[in-house]
Amino acid sequence: MTHVTKFRKSAQSLMALATLLSSGAAFAVDPPAIPRANAPAKGAPQNGPAATVAKGDEILAIVNAEPISAKRIGEEAMIRYGEEIVSSLTDRYLVIEACEAKGIKISSEDVQKEVLRVAAKFGLTPDSYLKLLEEEREISPEQYSSDVIWPMLALRALVAESVTITQEEFNKEFISQYGESVKCRMIMMSSREKLEEVLKQARANPEQFGVLAATHSEDEASASVRGLIQPIRHHLGDPAVETLAFSLQEDEISDPFPIEQQWIILQCVRKLAATPPTEAAFPAIREQITDRIRDEKVRVEASNLFQKLRENSQVVKVYGDEKLSAQYPGVAAIINGKKLTVAMATQEAMKRHAKEILEGEINRALLTQALKKSGQQVTEEDLTAEIARAAISFGFVNPQGQADIAAWLASALEGADGKSIELYKKDAVWPSAALKKMIPPVTITQEDLDTGFEKNYGPRVEVLAIVLADQRTAQKVWDLARNNPTDQFFGELAAQYSVEPTSQSNFGKVPPIRRFGGQPAIENEAFALQNGEISGIVATGEKFIILRCQGQTQPLVSDRQAVQAELTQEIRERKERLAMSAEFDRLKDAAQIDNFLLGTTQDGRSSTGRVADQASPAAPRR
Repeated sequence: MTHVTKFRKSAQSLMALATLLSSGAAFAVDPPAIPRANAPAKGAPQNGPAATVAKGDEILAIVNAEPISAKRIGEEAMIRYGEEIVSSLTDRYLVIEACEAKGIKISSEDVQKEVLRVAAKFGLTPDSYLKLLEEEREISPEQYSSDVIWPMLALRALVAESVTITQEEFNKEFISQYGESVKCRMIMMSSREKLEEVLKQARANPEQFGVLAATHSEDEASASVRGLIQPIRHHLGDPAVETLAFSLQEDEISDPFPIEQQWIILQCVRKLAATPPTEAAFPAIREQITDRIRDEKVRVEASNLFQKLRENSQVVKVYGDEKLSAQYPGVAAIINGKKLTVAMATQEAMKRHAKEILEGEINRALLTQALKKSGQQVTEEDLTAEIARAAISFGFVNPQGQADIAAWLASALEGADGKSIELYKKDAVWPSAALKKMIPPVTITQEDLDTGFEKNYGPRVEVLAIVLADQRTAQKVWDLARNNPTDQFFGELAAQYSVEPTSQSNFGKVPPIRRFGGQPAIENEAFALQNGEISGIVATGEKFIILRCQGQTQPLVSDRQAVQAELTQEIRERKERLAMSAEFDRLKDAAQIDNFLLGTTQDGRSSTGRVADQASPAAPRR
């Protein structure tokens, strides 16, 4: 219920569907005939909420006796996704026409074979693969077949004549994946003169390159891990940078090298030998590489194809244009003289987004009911105050220290047009403002202030860390570290044994450990260590951690009064968020919610609520 850092409309193009796990324009497994004026699409569902949305009498949920209709959900779906849906369905019909013109037919059998092939690439059975998609991506098997596999096969077929894969292309991709590579550290700066000064220090003391990177590099991602970047491989990036990296010997530092408007220096950490696959694995790898090259070429060629289709088609986009909507009531677009109706677009929007929007409307109903019961309401002033609070919390303030709402909205909404602002207020700001009216004022204790100050500004422990997956290996590594108690040897153990990427790639170096950061076992162990001392084996979750202390940092701030106001505001907002979350959970647990779309019911008479994961056939649907 809190503000999100970025609030944006989902705007996935049809082209994204060419990749396996994308979602976008919907296609039927057997492509439907292009609809004539007001004719329903062939294969459209005849039952369920999408089929009857135009009637407005289908009840999708009941929240404490308040019904939520399919018409309401359809309208909300079109408000949020209407333009995206209309655009993708327009592309859908252009593709269908192109397939018909070339006599291309993608059958259900073709789709099933492709699902089998893709699942096998991941070492899964089709059922396991489809279940994984449904659980992890919320893509149903039907949706995956129609929205992902069908368009991928259609696009491949349409551009097949222009997509060829040469042996040279395969060889380059194979070398980039399995060939030699160079592990490097990098320092990037915009000023060559300043970089030259850093270079002198680095060459005078090469082992301090990582420290210099953390201090001076303007590339935050690599600076945070002491300059380490992903291993540089052949044929993956700038050929000049690759040539530079492969020309270095271990520990050697390059001259300054220009990249766009920046300058970099590289230090070779280690040269990694090629890792060719076994002969038995090669056929599967060849297929994977070939598929990857083909998919990339299909994306490029399909983009060109769409450009030509659009140029050679007559498309009138009616949806969103008030004048055209009045001229063509009930029509969303006209494609080569054929009408795509608003009802059809709404049906598609329901198919893709009904579950998420219904969940949102259920939550809105709960909050609205609670506000009404307490005799309160959210005013425009409340919304403005909440937006201002968000702007300040993200650092959008004017020279006078007041919230710069316009700059915040422009950043958060990527365009900040009237529609997106209203949706932002409705979906993100209003729930937060509503919940704030339902919680008592928070109190901030001295303990809160002490804990917050220690967490944000107190000393931190500099450590090297090794993260192991099992206790037996942890005991072995701990014995090795104890018998050779040096930072260098500990770092080499981390590079060899640690299963955590940062510590493994950075020779054990991890961000300093602070108090009250959420890992009390690790924090207590770290703060108990003396400089150079090795910890015991700390079990946390399913991992086992060994630390080597490199000393403690000095507190970032010594004068509490200088940060008191900022700290108080941060604590207040955190406690408010916790209270708001608890209040919303209480409202939801106490509610009677029947979700007919999901087939679940919750009995609000229970103190915690009960959810039955089954359909409720006896519940009224109209």
